[in-house]
Amino acid sequence: MKEHPIEGLMLTAMESIRSMIDVNTIIGEPMIISEDITIIPISKVGFGLAAGGSEFKDETIEGYLRKQNTEEEIQYRLPFGGGAGVGASISPVAFIVIQSETVKLMPVEHNNCIDKLLDYIPDLFDKVNKIIEKKVESKEKQTDKIIEQIRKNCEKNKD
Repeated sequence: MKEHPIEGLMLTAMESIRSMIDVNTIIGEPMIISEDITIIPISKVGFGLAAGGSEFKDETIEGYLRKQNTEEEIQYRLPFGGGAGVGASISPVAFIVIQSETVKLMPVEHNNCIDKLLDYIPDLFDKVNKIIEKKVESKEKQTDKIIEQIRKNCEKNKD
């Protein structure tokens, strides 16, 4: 069966979209800022496609015969009219920031307070963890001092 002209329009439009899209459109190329900081942009990509066409009367017939001025019959194929269009939009959404051993997702826009709070939770956990480690270390030192004093007292009492 013969291909319909609208199929050609659609294929051309889809090939155009395919040529515009690649992974680097959504997840950008990493940018190395310093030895320990790398930033990777993330974008939102949207595409729209429209295609349409019109067949003229009797298009379903292979053609029609028409007499020219010379009384000679010529077979004509009625034309197909159509068009297609593609639109694209790319907007930045966030950045992945890789620093030493931490990875953060930094959104371009905060929609509400909850988003902002969620961004700070990993930092909050790190800070709380450091405070707890310091307290534990301090308690260990105090315990070691007490044990040392008890040993000294025990040694004095033995003598």
